[in-house]
Amino acid sequence: MSLDNTGGLGPSLDPFRERLLGAILGRVGFDGWTGRAVRRALVDLGEDPADALLMFPGGATEMIEAWSLLVDRDMITAARVGELGAYRTSARIRLILMMRLELCALHREAARRAVAILALPINASLAFRLIWNTADSIWHAAGDTSSDFNWYTKRVMVAGVYWSTLLFWLQDESEDHQNTMSFLDRRLREIGEIAKLRKILEQRVFGLMRSAPSPFA
Repeated sequence: MSLDNTGGLGPSLDPFRERLLGAILGRVGFDGWTGRAVRRALVDLGEDPADALLMFPGGATEMIEAWSLLVDRDMITAARVGELGAYRTSARIRLILMMRLELCALHREAARRAVAILALPINASLAFRLIWNTADSIWHAAGDTSSDFNWYTKRVMVAGVYWSTLLFWLQDESEDHQNTMSFLDRRLREIGEIAKLRKILEQRVFGLMRSAPSPFA
């Protein structure tokens, strides 16, 4: 499965498998990310369940990867429809993070089971890749065009915020997930303070470098 340069799905997930994945999501809550869920989803679509092995030969991790990338794509689409340009960058990031959680909320049990699978040590590299793609997609949806070192630091910070907020949300039983929103706001304030501190330190370091005598004088 490939990614295009917008942080969304590449052409390798054909329309039928995308439709099948939607049917699978309706079965994951009962059957997990399993071959049984694929077979039952094929039956739901009026297809031959014997074709299950051909659909997602990589098993659970391939299905989870496909779903995560689809959610990233839908998140970007929702952000574009939402016309967030009038908001400050921090507010755009918050709104886009909330959009992704709302998309996950459509299949919360599937998300819970996906996180449990991604948390296994054997799937660490996949988990990192998916979290990184989500962070990149969030910044892309927010209109980020940076190409310097900040490109990496921004994504590292948002990746941490997204993953920790997702884990909190999966355990949150508060009304309308208000506790999750409060948790997200605290995390965003924390990275805002870190960004301010880093900027101050950079200014001081560069100031000292400019005022220091040249070693070549």
